[in-house]
Amino acid sequence: MAVKIRLRRMGAKKSPFYRIVVADSRYPRDGRFIEEIGFYNPLSEPVEIKVDSEKAKKWISNGAQPTDTVRALLKRAGIEY
Repeated sequence: MAVKIRLRRMGAKKSPFYRIVVADSRYPRDGRFIEEIGFYNPLSEPVEIKVDSEKAKKWISNGAQPTDTVRALLKRAGIEY
């Protein structure tokens, strides 16, 4: 099972916000997930990023691969792994 840390799109049309989730790579983008570890709101001023750093580090140490976008968000949130 290949586990990814990725974004799950939520919100209405033209006003998205995203949840950062841990999911099996075979599941659809907005489908089933294992655990929610944070959220990202690109429309607020300033941009709002909240991530549970303990959960993120635990999943990465267990082999979960963050997508490129999530990797950039984690870096922006100040989470080093």
